[in-house]
Amino acid sequence: MKNVKLAIIFYSVGGTNLQMAKWAKESAEAAGAEVRLLKVQELAPQSVIDSNDKWKATVEATKDIPVATSDDIVWADSIIFSTPTRFGNMASQMKQFIDIQGGIWASGKTINKVVSAMSSAQNPHGGQEATILSLYTTMMHWGAIIVPTGYTDQSIFTAGGNPYGTSVTVGPEDKMIEDVEAAIKHQAKRTVTVAQWVKNGQS
Repeated sequence: MKNVKLAIIFYSVGGTNLQMAKWAKESAEAAGAEVRLLKVQELAPQSVIDSNDKWKATVEATKDIPVATSDDIVWADSIIFSTPTRFGNMASQMKQFIDIQGGIWASGKTINKVVSAMSSAQNPHGGQEATILSLYTTMMHWGAIIVPTGYTDQSIFTAGGNPYGTSVTVGPEDKMIEDVEAAIKHQAKRTVTVAQWVKNGQS
């Protein structure tokens, strides 16, 4: 996948989506992609973060990861988003990042970006699919090319069978219930592969 540029853009509170993003990065780099691991800007008040030890720990663990910008979207051939569910939708931090991309959208710089998405929630039916679909709705407005996982690999079934993108249930102590590592790595490789097809076609 030489020359494919992938931006992995995540938001994480308990560390789940951080880990998911790291697995995606590992797979994409193994496939030959140039990868940027990026977080979106935290919007929650510091007082709220300080009241939650796991949240504080994630902020500390991600302090050296760059905050995503419009320049990263323009740079990327492909993007993987990873976000927890918030009432069946993407987290407000991720929504804020997407909402401020109007400038590059208006100038056509989001067209034909190859995108895929991942999510997490505390319950098996807590909104994982709706969260991914909410991201994909925006990507349609961007003119992006959406790459769902479908049932393209056995790992999708092991991970719970979400055909829209890998999702995971987060149980007590922020432990992942389903075994999703292989599905995430498949999703990342698949996204990079499709991006390579698109890039080759454009050139």
